Amino acid sequence: MQIAIVLYDRFTALDAVGPFETLGRMPGAAPVFVAEEAGPVLNDSGALTLVAERSLLEVPRPDVILVPGGPGQIDQMDNQVLLDWLRTADSTSTWTTSVCTGSLLLASAGLLAGRRATSHWLALEALPLFGARPTSERVVTDGKYVTAAGVSAGIDMGLSLIGRIAGDDVAQSVQLITEYDPQPPYGAGSPDKAPADLVAYWQSRNRYVPR
Repeated sequence: MQIAIVLYDRFTALDAVGPFETLGRMPGAAPVFVAEEAGPVLNDSGALTLVAERSLLEVPRPDVILVPGGPGQIDQMDNQVLLDWLRTADSTSTWTTSVCTGSLLLASAGLLAGRRATSHWLALEALPLFGARPTSERVVTDGKYVTAAGVSAGIDMGLSLIGRIAGDDVAQSVQLITEYDPQPPYGAGSPDKAPADLVAYWQSRNRYVPR
């Protein structure tokens, strides 16, 4: 099962690596990092480089598409090379997925029109611009499209998809072996729970939605 994880300049590392660590542990899984051109790709902090093993054109028919988010997503929303690849790859994929603002790239390609989808909480307002139906759920499945909320939700999405593909036992085994048992020291992981001043601060610095 070939899993194409798309990279682009200023992607968010955990958006890509979280699902890589979960989905990549399925029996028969073959994850591959891809980009418009093969080679090193910098994350959003500029401090981490992942290597795209293959170009988009070298991976035309993946079984699973995974699009991470990140502030660099804004520059990709009119990248016709990437959008055309997403449309073509989606026509034969078994699953098309995203994490965080990666859903805005799927939406830009016209793949989420009329579908329920989620994204980073700061980007939900942009989904209706492309005909998607936004929801603040952490993981949303609508047909073969699976979207995850912000950053860390990609791990949940990966486990959820493993359950659908390989069964609950495999998904639970992956959760166990990765010791994914969240017990955060703070309860500020969503805008509904975080202090209002923090929510307002990050809204004022929103870097995910084009203005």
